[in-house]
Amino acid sequence: MNKILIVSLALLVNYLNSEENKINLYELYKELHANPELSYQEIETSNKLAVILKNIGYEVTQNVGGNGVVALLKNGEGKTVMLRADMDGLPVEEKTRADFASKKKAIDSEGNEVFTMHACGHDVHMSVLIGAAEFLFNNQSLWQGNLLLVLEPAEEVSGGARNMIKDGLFTRFPRPDYNLALHVSASLQAGKVGYLPGWAMANVDSVDITVKGLGGHGAYPHTTKDPIVLSANIISQLQTIVSRQIAPTEPAVVTVGSIHGGTKHNVIPNEVKLQLTLRSYTDEVRNETISSIERIVRGSAIAAGLSEEYYPVVEIKDEYTPAVYNNPDLVDKLQKSFSESLGENNVTKVSPVMGGEDFGMFGRVEPIIPTALFWLGAVNEKVYEKSLRDDIPLPSLHSDLFLPDAEPAINTGVTAMSNAALDLFNFN
Repeated sequence: MNKILIVSLALLVNYLNSEENKINLYELYKELHANPELSYQEIETSNKLAVILKNIGYEVTQNVGGNGVVALLKNGEGKTVMLRADMDGLPVEEKTRADFASKKKAIDSEGNEVFTMHACGHDVHMSVLIGAAEFLFNNQSLWQGNLLLVLEPAEEVSGGARNMIKDGLFTRFPRPDYNLALHVSASLQAGKVGYLPGWAMANVDSVDITVKGLGGHGAYPHTTKDPIVLSANIISQLQTIVSRQIAPTEPAVVTVGSIHGGTKHNVIPNEVKLQLTLRSYTDEVRNETISSIERIVRGSAIAAGLSEEYYPVVEIKDEYTPAVYNNPDLVDKLQKSFSESLGENNVTKVSPVMGGEDFGMFGRVEPIIPTALFWLGAVNEKVYEKSLRDDIPLPSLHSDLFLPDAEPAINTGVTAMSNAALDLFNFN
């Protein structure tokens, strides 16, 4: 690695507070936090960030794959490095009591009026990307190549990455040599970053199962085919997929998150609705889990004496999020870069999680682009220490109480992201 400059956290904080830096990232964060927009509705957010990037000096293209924004800076011959941040908020009513807390409402995809909140840290992600964008623009003497900045919509519903790729992200613009993103952590102190090679986040599938039956009077169950009893049997059998059908060394989750059926105490209904979430890392485990579900529901219906027209219907929702696989060689480069710019004490190896993040899609387009996502600590140091001392759980991502310690988190994120980009541009 031909290191030209290590930009330390202290140096970068000085830069962020200097006259050279025209954007107050913490004020930008607060504005973004107070004005979240739901997936596929990020119009004001994308317009705002597009204007900021244009004013910095980037070549900006809007409406890529929906509300996506792509900003390109060409700086001579060299590699292309992609930095990504996501833009959408969640239908959550914020209860943090911050003076910049969101009070916004929106109409969701079902036509319901809901509160909105940046409960997953996308406001931090966007602020970090803007900070890195300005720093790298103002320091073009330190690198050569193409810097590709991607502001992704609809990440929370796993539509943004897919749509941007379909809309020519890797054909209309220079194809990256590296894809890089970060995600705030609700369990890591602000000022620290977490890294891990290999599987980092899970495949995510949503499955709907309609369990059919022959309804009737609850006093005469022998004249019916009870879908509630059948559903209970199916739910029990589903638990054997992970415990008895998937190898113990392969992580997987099958969770029934919703069951609805029936209208009255003494009425056996005609059907019951189940909703499942599936988690895995490898495609093999994902496919085995889905095929096992289909086999179990069919077999349970046969055992209950139902004819084929009454077999349960299994629908795999079009919301698939592929697992995030962190390229080990790229992670090794990042770990060294983070240690040099932030200090080894602020860089820690973390464990994979079963959460989903559609950033993984960017690393699945053939030919495969080395891709990595790292974790950015977001928990206030005193809050973190108190949680350990008093055994108090910290608010998780998507919680209505999740509020990052934004200023140190953003400073750390800009430092880590900027240095990583510099190193990747200059790596031979």
